[in-house]
Amino acid sequence: MKFDYEVGTMIELPRAALTADKIAEHASFFSFGTNDLTQTTFGLSRDDSGRFLPAYVDRKILADDPFQVLDREGVGQLVRMGAERGRSVKPNLKVGICGEHGGDPQSIAFCNEIGLNYVSCSPYRVPVARLAAAQASLEAEAKATAERAIEEQAQEAAVA
Repeated sequence: MKFDYEVGTMIELPRAALTADKIAEHASFFSFGTNDLTQTTFGLSRDDSGRFLPAYVDRKILADDPFQVLDREGVGQLVRMGAERGRSVKPNLKVGICGEHGGDPQSIAFCNEIGLNYVSCSPYRVPVARLAAAQASLEAEAKATAERAIEEQAQEAAVA
């Protein structure tokens, strides 16, 4: 009896994101575990950070709680680099995130911007995630349409 299946991997540590090209040789897909990736990138325990992260956000040390909204500058760049490096080896590699960030609209918009294929989140966050994914897709389409229109106007002006 033959079974068709794919084996993917969780990318949960900064080193895994940085060596994603090597990992992609052996994986059918990547799922970035953003909860653990956030913990290891920031060097924070999610269990302990609730005691001080609200003060960091209140004092504008951090814009958002990085366990609620994906940190684009740090964790997000690791996800971006990991996806790019993985796809440099396997151009059609499916890549997504799993964790609480998968249900956050800002994080979903970022995932759409960098070309991820999916998000996975807690069941109670699925309705919000679906709406946020649709909004991100529509916004990206509107932006692309506007950019094409500007480019066409510039070309017409150059010809005239």
